Amino acid sequence: MTHPVDQLHRETSYIAYHFHWALQDIHSLTHHERLRYVNEINRINTTINEGR
Repeated sequence: MTHPVDQLHRETSYIAYHFHWALQDIHSLTHHERLRYVNEINRINTTINEGR
């Protein structure tokens, strides 16, 4: 099964925006790895926004 292109772009943009990683580095990750970083960014942002 291939990964939908729009979702790949959203994940890539999100990680690049927050971690400032190069496009090539992000695309070398598997979908599972990208999703782990997306979830970690969400966790960090939630923690910051809740003032913890």
